[in-house]
Amino acid sequence: MTNSETRPLLQWSAAMAMSGTIGAVVLESGAAAPAVAFARCFVGGALLVLWCLSRGWLQAWRPSRRDLGLAVLGGLFLVGNWVLLFASYALSSISVSTVVYHTQPLILVGLAAAFLGEKVAKSHLIRAGIAFAGVALISLSAHGEDGKPVQLAGIALALGAAVLYAGASFVAKQLKHIRPHLLAAVQTTVGALVLAPLLLVTPLPSTTSGLLWLVLLGTVHTALMYVLMYASIGKLPTTTVALLSYLYPVVAVLVDIVFYGHRPNWPEALGMLAVLAAALAPQGRHKPAAAPEKPAGAAAERVS
Repeated sequence: MTNSETRPLLQWSAAMAMSGTIGAVVLESGAAAPAVAFARCFVGGALLVLWCLSRGWLQAWRPSRRDLGLAVLGGLFLVGNWVLLFASYALSSISVSTVVYHTQPLILVGLAAAFLGEKVAKSHLIRAGIAFAGVALISLSAHGEDGKPVQLAGIALALGAAVLYAGASFVAKQLKHIRPHLLAAVQTTVGALVLAPLLLVTPLPSTTSGLLWLVLLGTVHTALMYVLMYASIGKLPTTTVALLSYLYPVVAVLVDIVFYGHRPNWPEALGMLAVLAAALAPQGRHKPAAAPEKPAGAAAERVS
């Protein structure tokens, strides 16, 4: 493997591994979901704006009203998705929420079929059925840290986050001509402005450690992660991107097991495998992945 192949491989792998630790950072901050999402938007967005300015991308951007409107709409979907996902961690578990959240690629296919008239292959319908059967199995069998069944509200929030993220990705498909770093900067700025008033109800942590966790989320798990994602995804085969995207949920499950004592029972584990196998199965031939269509937050997390 040449250096030109190794570097994007390591960049994408690092970004996916970072994504898997987001849940732990959110919980350790001790902040409410809206405050966490605001901090992510404010810190990460400011750094992304500086990055775009340093490259001259922001100064040269002259968006049309349509592009700007879609970018703002996508930003609202994106930050809404973060708020729901972060809130779901406390009601279920990091691993359960993360795996359920990974139904979003299948939801995106449904949105494309409904609004763009794209044909849905039979294989997509089968995969969707398997994935949501897995979600049902998780809902009936998963347990939290206290040994009690996870709250269905947590799973519902994770599913809601998946729907919003799919919506953000759907909007981003209409903005493929905009540099993804720039789109991420705009959307996180929108998120910071929208979420700022909520700090009156859900303030930022009062402790230094809590604030430092949020700074970490904004710098490493947002700005740095997105730069790594967008620097690598277009240089890797689609199947490689899909395969390495498994690092996100796998790392999240391992973090939940090692640091939070989560012990999946076999029906829950089976449900998780069903969701991941259906949602993240590689598709197509080995060819370079298209330029990222997903807004910040994710790629595969995804981020979350």
